[in-house]
Amino acid sequence: MTKALKIAIVDDEKDMRLSISQWLALSGYDTESFASAKEALSTIDSEYAGIVISDIKMPDIDGMQFLRKLMAQDSTLPVIMITGHGDVPMAVEAMRMGAFDFLEKPFNPDRMSELAQRASKARRLTLDNRALRRDLGDGPQLMKKLIGKSPAMERLREEVLDLAQADGHILIEGETGTGKTLVAHALHAVGARAGKKFALVSCSAFDEAALMRRLFGPVLPEDPFFPAFEEARGGTLVLEDIETLGEQVQAKLLSTLNAQGTPPETRVLAISNLQEQGQTLHDRLRKDVFYRLGALHITVPPLRQRGNDILEMFHQLSETFSDEYGCQTPSIGAQEAAQLLQAPWHGNVRQLTNLAERAVLQSRRGEGTIASLLMSDAEEATSVVTTEGKPLKEYVEAFEKMLIENTMRRHKGSIGKVMGELCLPRRTLNEKMAKYSLQRTDYV
Repeated sequence: MTKALKIAIVDDEKDMRLSISQWLALSGYDTESFASAKEALSTIDSEYAGIVISDIKMPDIDGMQFLRKLMAQDSTLPVIMITGHGDVPMAVEAMRMGAFDFLEKPFNPDRMSELAQRASKARRLTLDNRALRRDLGDGPQLMKKLIGKSPAMERLREEVLDLAQADGHILIEGETGTGKTLVAHALHAVGARAGKKFALVSCSAFDEAALMRRLFGPVLPEDPFFPAFEEARGGTLVLEDIETLGEQVQAKLLSTLNAQGTPPETRVLAISNLQEQGQTLHDRLRKDVFYRLGALHITVPPLRQRGNDILEMFHQLSETFSDEYGCQTPSIGAQEAAQLLQAPWHGNVRQLTNLAERAVLQSRRGEGTIASLLMSDAEEATSVVTTEGKPLKEYVEAFEKMLIENTMRRHKGSIGKVMGELCLPRRTLNEKMAKYSLQRTDYV
């Protein structure tokens, strides 16, 4: 859940601080009060999760000096200045310096609430964008989250790196739970727009009227957002569940995209989660919208096509959950490895993540099997094994590779310890590492 923003009230008059605080509290805001600018500056920094309401006339550090210091720390921090009668020229100067707005005494409480709401909305957008830029700031790290050495995943990473450099809109398709949103983040992070604005909208979360406002505006005072095309201007806008768009939104989207020119001011990454049998996105969208968004195209492969990546992902996820729950990572045998490789994975990576967490929890209790977890999934209840069988040799090799990798990782690349635990002579271990393209240096 998103943490509620605060409102810092800075005024040397106790009654005024109390009055403002009480009114804003009745409006649902979380407030904190300061008797001086010096006191407030000890708490408010560039990452302050809130806004500021400050009087202009205060002893020692007055409101204008206070504003100047706040703007030097963070020029995006919304500061609402309170002025006395006749201080309007000073308020205008405060606006020039970067103040969000001003209130003239005696002020209307409803006007104060309305300003606080607008300022909080702007602050939330700034903080969310900063957090997102931090998450997206390291493209290579995001690419590493596209785990796997299978041909399908190698091809996906190559497509991401290639298309990220283009400027056209991209359609991202794939089954539920395959990681389409992660691919969208990666496309932004390793492309020419990395570090620029990024916004994500789930189109299925709004009715048509609300989605029109969310994407294009104008927004209502009570809406906790700015129009998405405004949020993402110059950067990337991700539209999830694109197949749910109604006719009115499609028409407006097309006119907006056509008005942007080439290259587009805002790049759109459209994610389709269409799952209905016999239907395609081409059937659901207007043809002109479909071709506008789908000029470039990526299909994220389902988990069942990623081969031995399944075992690597299961191990990494198990390690993560084991750290979280403070227990040992469960080990799996050859039979369980084969069951993981054979499962159809209708829920894809999301299902594998849930299964890894449950495997860690049941291992901590000393009970259960991988097969029982697969059978407990409603989607797997009627079919635990895929229709596409594999030769026994492939299952054995996948398990052998996983076992050597896990042992090498656990012993941080110590060949001697790996030989001892697996009871393998040096030459045999070297041959198997060469066969599976395993490098000791990757685990040191």
